[in-house]
Amino acid sequence: MYIRRDKVPQSVTLPDGRVMTRADLPSPRTRRWVASRKAAVVIAVEAGLVTEEEALEIWALSEEELTSWKQAVSLHGIAALKATAVQKYR
Repeated sequence: MYIRRDKVPQSVTLPDGRVMTRADLPSPRTRRWVASRKAAVVIAVEAGLVTEEEALEIWALSEEELTSWKQAVSLHGIAALKATAVQKYR
């Protein structure tokens, strides 16, 4: 019997010591994007849990949307992903 295994990891250890798995990611049906869900996607992409292309496909995001989330986190931290903080961090 042959079991096909994906090349992507099932879990990753984050720099702060937490373990993130695919179960920690938002549902593919997510339509309301709060800061914590955006942060989970950005962290998963940066840690290698999912590829950028996979994230775009799973959550039906545009490249610009994901890029803006990644840029906001790298420049100002996760707090910059809040909808009320958009003008503050521009």
